[in-house]
Amino acid sequence: MIHSSVHSVENPVERLREPNYVTPDAFPLDLEIGITRHVLEEIAACNIHSHDDMLHAAVTLDCRVRALLAALDAERGERP
Repeated sequence: MIHSSVHSVENPVERLREPNYVTPDAFPLDLEIGITRHVLEEIAACNIHSHDDMLHAAVTLDCRVRALLAALDAERGERP
């Protein structure tokens, strides 16, 4: 159970992404991989006991995974 003032009747939970969200155009795959490796190094230093650090890590990793998939799709000539 989450015990936080962020999640309350007065302040309902908001979605990270709306349904059918489309990732903006990605950089070339090799650049996206490099960015992701850098982000992973930064995320590894986050304090696992910090709500703010973990929220930042989750959102950042969500963005990175979406960008990597968009770059893979573009490299294969696919678009969602």
